[in-house]
Amino acid sequence: MRYYRSIGAAIILAASLAHPGTALAQQAPSASIAEMANTPLVRVNIAESLRTPPDEASITVGTQAKASTATEAVAANKVKTEKLLGTIRAAGIRERDIQTQGIQLQPDYRWDNVPNGRGRQTLIGYIASNSVQIKTRNIDKLTSLLDALTTAGADTVYGPNFAISDPAPLRREARIRAMARGQAEATEYARNNGYNNVRLLSVEEGVSYRGTEVVVTGTRVSNASAPPPPPPPPAPERDGGIVAPGQLETGVSLNLLYRMER
Repeated sequence: MRYYRSIGAAIILAASLAHPGTALAQQAPSASIAEMANTPLVRVNIAESLRTPPDEASITVGTQAKASTATEAVAANKVKTEKLLGTIRAAGIRERDIQTQGIQLQPDYRWDNVPNGRGRQTLIGYIASNSVQIKTRNIDKLTSLLDALTTAGADTVYGPNFAISDPAPLRREARIRAMARGQAEATEYARNNGYNNVRLLSVEEGVSYRGTEVVVTGTRVSNASAPPPPPPPPAPERDGGIVAPGQLETGVSLNLLYRMER
């Protein structure tokens, strides 16, 4: 995990902290340089993250049917889609986690080579297709679900895309640990420069990691200067197969400003 530190010379006026949108060049100095040098500032950038197994996965499945007419293609695909939806519901997927992604009808052509070598397209019928996105929280049964979907007639399968359904508790824990690390880092800078303590002046939070962005397989992060992370959840008993969920990373990035104090 990477983080960056920077110490700012104490030329940040108190007025600029009260009115962050006002340019420093427009502020009239209210204290001498010597007075400000007695209370220098330190800015610390901390990125903290936690890793945990995903607890939900999204899969997009589709059906396709060909026929000589558009009406026949649509009717044939309707039968396949209804059978697929029945299998999805029988697998325990909730209605709110089933969403149609697209219905498509397109001509079906055959390419014929002709003696002059230029070739020719011939319309032979139509292709009707339908795609459905489903979300499941039974990560340990993903392989069985995929087997059931393909057996039910799914012609295409995209996914799974793993996610954490509620990343808020992980981000909350990451903030606690980031604040503790920031305090420790800033205090170290202060004591290295002859000061005893630091006082927090401002906190800015950067973009948090989203659970769907980073897939990792390492262990949970730990740091001696931060509170210990919560214990990892027990590994579920999986049904084997080709699915390996790994872990997802969720965290925060904080920009912390402190004043050194004697």
